[in-house]
Amino acid sequence: MPLSPQPPCSPSEIRQEGLSPTEYDRIVQRLGRHPNRTELGMFGVMWSEHCCYKNSRPLLKQFPTSGPRILVGPGENAGVVDLGNNQKLVFKIESHNHPSAIEPFQGAATGVGGILRDVFTMGARPVALLNALRFGPMEDSRNGSLLEGVVAGIAHYGNCVGVPTVAGEVAFDSSYSGNPLVNAMAVGLLETDAVVTAAACGVGNPVLYVGSTTGRDGTGGASFASAELSDQSPEDRPAVQVGNPFFEKCLIEACLEAFRSGDVIAAQDMGAAGLTCSCAEMAAAGGVGIVLDLDRVPAREQGMTAYEYLLSESQERMLLVVRAGREDAVMAHFHRWGLHGAVVGRVVEEPVVRILHRGEVAACVPAVALAHDTPVIHRTLPEEAPAALRSAWSWRPEQLPPASAAGIRTPRGQRNWLQVLEMMLDDPTIASKRWIWQQYDHQVQGNTVLGPGAADAAVIRLRPQCGPEALATTRRALALTVDCNNRWVALDPQEGGKAAVAEAARNLSCVGAEPLAVTDNLNFPSPETPEGYWSLAKACQGVAEACRALGTPVTGGNVSLYNETRQSDGAPCPIQPTPVIGMVGLVEDHRTTVAMGWPAAGQQIWLLGVPLAVVDERVSLAGSSYLAIVHGLATGRPPRQDLALEAALQRLLRSLIRSGVVTAAHDAAAGGWLVALAESCLKGQRGASIHLPETTDLRPDVLLFAEGGARVLVSLPPHQSDTLQQAASSAAVPCQHLGVVTADPTLQVWVGPGTWLTADLAHLERIDEQAIPRRIKSRSSGHRNPLINQNGDIP
Repeated sequence: MPLSPQPPCSPSEIRQEGLSPTEYDRIVQRLGRHPNRTELGMFGVMWSEHCCYKNSRPLLKQFPTSGPRILVGPGENAGVVDLGNNQKLVFKIESHNHPSAIEPFQGAATGVGGILRDVFTMGARPVALLNALRFGPMEDSRNGSLLEGVVAGIAHYGNCVGVPTVAGEVAFDSSYSGNPLVNAMAVGLLETDAVVTAAACGVGNPVLYVGSTTGRDGTGGASFASAELSDQSPEDRPAVQVGNPFFEKCLIEACLEAFRSGDVIAAQDMGAAGLTCSCAEMAAAGGVGIVLDLDRVPAREQGMTAYEYLLSESQERMLLVVRAGREDAVMAHFHRWGLHGAVVGRVVEEPVVRILHRGEVAACVPAVALAHDTPVIHRTLPEEAPAALRSAWSWRPEQLPPASAAGIRTPRGQRNWLQVLEMMLDDPTIASKRWIWQQYDHQVQGNTVLGPGAADAAVIRLRPQCGPEALATTRRALALTVDCNNRWVALDPQEGGKAAVAEAARNLSCVGAEPLAVTDNLNFPSPETPEGYWSLAKACQGVAEACRALGTPVTGGNVSLYNETRQSDGAPCPIQPTPVIGMVGLVEDHRTTVAMGWPAAGQQIWLLGVPLAVVDERVSLAGSSYLAIVHGLATGRPPRQDLALEAALQRLLRSLIRSGVVTAAHDAAAGGWLVALAESCLKGQRGASIHLPETTDLRPDVLLFAEGGARVLVSLPPHQSDTLQQAASSAAVPCQHLGVVTADPTLQVWVGPGTWLTADLAHLERIDEQAIPRRIKSRSSGHRNPLINQNGDIP
């Protein structure tokens, strides 16, 4: 039954779906008629920035996406990497920023649920979760509530579904006030003989709906995620989904059972845009069509319209195409796990998505028009950086006020440089995140070798699916990390994009893992301003350049734009651009991995990479944590990334770790080498005595707190020092002896004959561990995790 002619949609209806008048005209051209209200909603979600990447798609094409280990790249639910030994890794990262700003608990929880579905939809068992979070300063009670709600939501879903949360990163800046970033990453191991794709095929094959029921929650979530936040955003609470991790656990097991049977031809989870997205993407990927009868869809609410069915983002739901005649056998897997299973449609030859509701055709749209032939906005990249950045780049360390202006009475006073170190360790971005990760179960499944806080990357054992003997003897492992220095990206998007990739790879190399591939989450403000588009384009250039230099192709990811709030006067408040890099690595023998804590007194401490006496465009105070924390300045041009040295350093480091020369490693990142040294002392519960020659003309703060890439602190037994120096010389990587690990729990830094700093580790540890909890203690929250007592502590 054909659709009856429709009158033109009104301008308000078009705006309500997040579409422009020009896009509406394109819809009319594709359909050859005006859309009805339901079809307009379908185009609204599928043509949203969240689903079709209309602003970023041209920029993403420059990413390297192929390599000897890449089996599936961008375009599927998740990327797939060949690990060898008949093992395949599936991984992806996605954002749930706007929902978390409105409903932090459910927004974060369903973000975890959604990324898990992207992984097991392809036939992989989830084995690890990671997250990257950003918040405004916790001194603002609103930001504190968001932090507590988001962390509780992540903990609730991950802990209940039984997947360990093994790593993450958290940073704070005023630009994220009211617009937190919640990026969730999932990693899985393929359990099927072949990757399960989303491409529907086989005319006449049945389409199955499985999982939970459909309700009105989450309706229009994709469009909501593609708009700026404003004072009216709390009214969009219905666009935030509600998750059930226990249903998700059952859905994981039922799906993997069904996939292993060989009866499932294609699978797609119902995440952003719900049924609309799953139908359109499956049909378009297979070059076929799908007829869907909404009257057969299990519903939890009465009287739902076709619009609500199609745009609902209710959680824990999947759409499957199965072999004809096997639908009952497939549904039996889901019924056994207490889930719904129903035949709701079929594959047809005509490449359209045809929706039936209450005996009538509610919508009929070409699948390609929804999923592939979507708008692309080509913007012109400004020739020059924004004026504000050009002005910031002119800053030089010489412009800093005297040390006394920052509360430092003398440039070389022992007590005063200790005060600065205390200020650095008390900053929530640098400080211990124990308060956060102790709420996560990071040992469930029993494979975690190095969990949160132990090392620069998490390490989990690989357990092959080939019997108990192999299960007991395997030594291979995965290393996992997420990273991004948002301040550097804000000041220089191209170098900041490079740095995000370089530091993620360095994190993996610091545990001895070979970096394999990247999944990225590009969190940016509006691309409609010259400044916003320039930062997005330049960051993508930087990410692409570093991925090529370090041999880490991009297998997919997520783009989240329009991350900005509207102030009371209507002025936009954009976030700092934050291209989060999730990276996976391979360890052949997990017994050779190292943590960041010093393992034994008497071992030597060395710096690999750019030496301390060198401060050039690769290492400086520009854009540093010291500048922001001590002087309240976010200015200067961040260090240039020396990718050639970075690659050489990381190869050397991995070799030294595998051969047992290096016993601990920690990259010098936020705060510089002195903060990294303090962190290694605290993790190892051992002190350090550092002796630097008095042969440098550097300012003391530059020497102690300058930042840059390609710098790693390592420890090793004294008898291995010659081996280290010979290997470093052969690799053309500078190395510098700094001092020795001590049994005395004191950190001492000597420059020439004088002591610049003496710090008691117990004192530093109290500052480091309490930086976040003490800011939480004065607050109360409706989403407080039950593991946390009224003082904000985790017993």
